[in-house]
Amino acid sequence: MRKFDTKIQHLNYKVVREVARLAWEDKLLENLMSIPEKIVPGKEATMRCCVYKERAIIGERIKLAVGGNKDNPNVIEVIEIACDECPVGGFEVTNACRGCLAHHCEDACSFGAITFDNQHVAHIDKSKCKECGTCAKVCPYAAIVSRKRPCQNACKVKAISMNEEKAATIDNSKCIQCGACVYQCPFGAILDKSYILDVIDILKNSRTHTAEKGNKVYAIVAPSISSQFSYAKLGQVITGLKKLGFHDVIEAALGADMVAMAEAKELSEKGVLTSSCCPAFVQYIKSTFPNLVEHISHNMSPMAVLAKYIKETTPDAKVVFIGPCTAKKAEAQLESVKPYVDSVLTFEELQALFDSRDFDLPSFEEGVLDNASYFGRIFARSGGLTDATTQAMREQNIDFEIKPVVCDGIEACRLALIKLSKGMLDGNFIEGMACVGGCINGAGCLTHGEKNKAEVDKYGREALEKTITDAVSVLK
Repeated sequence: MRKFDTKIQHLNYKVVREVARLAWEDKLLENLMSIPEKIVPGKEATMRCCVYKERAIIGERIKLAVGGNKDNPNVIEVIEIACDECPVGGFEVTNACRGCLAHHCEDACSFGAITFDNQHVAHIDKSKCKECGTCAKVCPYAAIVSRKRPCQNACKVKAISMNEEKAATIDNSKCIQCGACVYQCPFGAILDKSYILDVIDILKNSRTHTAEKGNKVYAIVAPSISSQFSYAKLGQVITGLKKLGFHDVIEAALGADMVAMAEAKELSEKGVLTSSCCPAFVQYIKSTFPNLVEHISHNMSPMAVLAKYIKETTPDAKVVFIGPCTAKKAEAQLESVKPYVDSVLTFEELQALFDSRDFDLPSFEEGVLDNASYFGRIFARSGGLTDATTQAMREQNIDFEIKPVVCDGIEACRLALIKLSKGMLDGNFIEGMACVGGCINGAGCLTHGEKNKAEVDKYGREALEKTITDAVSVLK
């Protein structure tokens, strides 16, 4: 078993792995219905009330593994049949209620939702409660608590609510597709669509190993890859990618170097700028702070910038981005990005792809991945983009005082954007990362945690190119 943070991740990996294995063998259609029984063998349930429900849910996971609902533009979807074990949630009165005479909770509630029994103990009428939380704030015993579902707690943009069947539902107009709900759902009822079949088709249709005229397939890997495949060396992962059929593997960090140079110039010209590297952050501005759209950097993300360069310099090339981010799947579908990025995989899906071919990565020779500077590589963690932009200003002799506001997580982003909209922000450059810690904690990571930051910093220090200028000089 590979190293995953949760059993839910491992379960989803097994589904995607089996789908990929059959796709390589051109046996997917005739064997699709056999996957649930293979993953949940026997007659005894191990995760749900019965083995039949377990297999039914696996069937829904398979649908997402082969691309999901084509009519739903969101890359995040809910498996309703799997979303039935969480309590409805909301504000509830606990047994800490002392039945006091003051009844501050009743006085504070503007909706008449608080009533009392003959012991003066408070009760909340869910049909009247607006979940404003005022009653909880005034209770002297802290006896009223919010019991939101894990997905609702994870979603900081309030895109998740419950439908009439008490299953989670996603408001696409609010969702930024960051995948926080995917990682936090303890039943795996929320998943991101997989485009692994598209990647397999691209690799199978390429003839890079048999003919010079065939399409060359490039893998652009996010710098956070350095913290993920802990059981193998990074060079062995690179070799594994080439054995899958990729012509070459290029660091997204090189695109980050390119973006840092351009963003430094744009900031000095505009005076105030918000970063464009995190697609979830950019979408958050567009959906929630439309009046601030003018401040979004016009530079595309490192993924898109580098993919564009590859497509412009290599005719008929195909580009697949591999990283920790579910929102990158949505970004790749934007009209401005679609011509350059052919598909996106998460690290979870890459692990499934390796194992679908029965690769033993630790036995491989080490390939080489050295296309970027230290500053491009540390884009993967919070604060790295700011360090790189500051360095790019120095290297280009730009006379401008950058006053960065590093936003670690979407809640910090929200606060900074509110201040900017009110003219109260003490800064001129907002680095926005939707995931706390940055890309090193994206929903598509194999593992999450503080150790990932140390691994990325170490990886950055190993870069042969010590300046951004040196890194981007190879593009000229």
